[in-house]
Amino acid sequence: MAEERGTVIDPQADVEGKLRGKDAVVLGKFRGQLEVSGRVVLGEGSRVEATVVADAAEIAGELKGDVRARAVTLAEKARVQGTVDARVLVVREGAWLSGSVSAGEAAGKGAAPVTSPPTGHGASPSGGGGPSGGGSPSGDKPPSGGGGAAGV
Repeated sequence: MAEERGTVIDPQADVEGKLRGKDAVVLGKFRGQLEVSGRVVLGEGSRVEATVVADAAEIAGELKGDVRARAVTLAEKARVQGTVDARVLVVREGAWLSGSVSAGEAAGKGAAPVTSPPTGHGASPSGGGGPSGGGSPSGDKPPSGGGGAAGV
């Protein structure tokens, strides 16, 4: 039986559209919508502007958009601006997160689907990322010195 591999978007690729499948690894640029039934990995150096829906999401690159998964892990170099909805959320030291977070047992059960864009707030200076959101509202590189996580 052949080993099943997922979709891989290499570091030189620039993809726009909708990707559906079992597993996916994004190492380059992707804009649109990622829906996988298994695991999605946004590798170090990836630049993603998308809505991400998966069973598990591991983020080591940049994500502007929303992520909804049973388990989300933000690696040391992760840069996330958007909404995170996860039953389990792991934020490694050095990761940067600006946006709203819904995590824990109740996450995903009664929450609004992240596929609908937020209205009236977001990445504006007054939109904020909660009490400890911080960072750069313009989307530029966040300030160095550790980063943090809103609400975690």
